[in-house]
Amino acid sequence: MRYDRITIDPTRMNGQPCIRGMRLTVRRVVEVVALYPDRAELRREYPELEDEDIRQALAYAAASMEDRVVELSGIHGPAA
Repeated sequence: MRYDRITIDPTRMNGQPCIRGMRLTVRRVVEVVALYPDRAELRREYPELEDEDIRQALAYAAASMEDRVVELSGIHGPAA
């Protein structure tokens, strides 16, 4: 996938991936999407964000994570 809205500049935000060169990191975008499930409220708080910014930030974050199964102790299937 091409992330044309994700920029990485070592002199900006300590080299963290940002949206279109702004001081708005991918991490922050993912966080605000979780905090503001109502997109209208998110838009009021972050009017500079566009739909494609959000989509690419989520895709970039997902692509950056490992895809592996982690066994959690104490978790079992449904009770019999």
